[in-house]
Amino acid sequence: MKSLKELCENVGIKIEFEMQISNLNSLEDANENELSFCIKECDTLKTTKAGAVLISEKLANLLPTNVKAVICEDPKYIFALFSKVFSKDLIRVGKDAIIGENTTIMPNVYIGKDVSIGSNCTILAGAYIGDGVCIKDNVIIYPNVTIYNDSVIGNHCIIHAGSVIGSDGFGYASNSKGHFKIYHNGYVELQDFVEIGSCVCIDRAVFSKTLIKTGTKIDNLVQIGHNCVLGQGCLVVSQTGLAGSSELGNAVVMGGQSATSGHLKIGDGAIIAARGGVSKDLAGGKVYGGFPIMEQSEWLKMQAKLKRINK
Repeated sequence: MKSLKELCENVGIKIEFEMQISNLNSLEDANENELSFCIKECDTLKTTKAGAVLISEKLANLLPTNVKAVICEDPKYIFALFSKVFSKDLIRVGKDAIIGENTTIMPNVYIGKDVSIGSNCTILAGAYIGDGVCIKDNVIIYPNVTIYNDSVIGNHCIIHAGSVIGSDGFGYASNSKGHFKIYHNGYVELQDFVEIGSCVCIDRAVFSKTLIKTGTKIDNLVQIGHNCVLGQGCLVVSQTGLAGSSELGNAVVMGGQSATSGHLKIGDGAIIAARGGVSKDLAGGKVYGGFPIMEQSEWLKMQAKLKRINK
């Protein structure tokens, strides 16, 4: 627990109340002992259960009466400074790994503290398994895979060479003073039967987790941003990029070099054609393409019309 008054004084903010803060969290998930932040009006601002919120004076009146307002000009910047205070230790003191039966670990594999590895796993040379990682049964990890602290790898998963699971997301608070790192204190979870191609990067969450659900398959050279959720049975083709907090429903297909702009939802069974650029929520069960994104049949008609204009 940390003194909120002391934290604020360290960054030049004066508050008239005192409370103990256990952690930072989102407006949606924070409890009465946690601190959150807000940069624009949203529905969750009016229903948050956070103990206190970093917020501008303009929006402070929208908070529930039992939530304390920490008034500041740049809430995201102050949040970034606080995120370092609450960041987890990079190297921890803990217990040696627990390794299940019939698991093969090749030479030159690093395994951190408080790690759990299940039965019938194969971990090939050069892999890095950080502190607090949980790897379940029948998992194959190919050479030079890096699994950052606290990641969870489900049963029957395959992770191909050179992939990185759980690195920090690309999150900064930017102002006239520069770009200030937001420390990501969440983790990544792969559910069962997930396969990750070579040189894939899956970022850990700011809060909570980045989640890849059961049966999803990800091709080589894919980027999954922080706090993304991929539903069951998705297919994500090579060179696709998902910006932070993108949510894919079940059985979504993302074609090669397609992308999302983040903080959006794609419904179950949607197909995004190659190089499609998703910048808004999409209903499930349809095929989309182009940029700005539209139904693929409309995109093809538009391209045909443009071709005739040039003649």
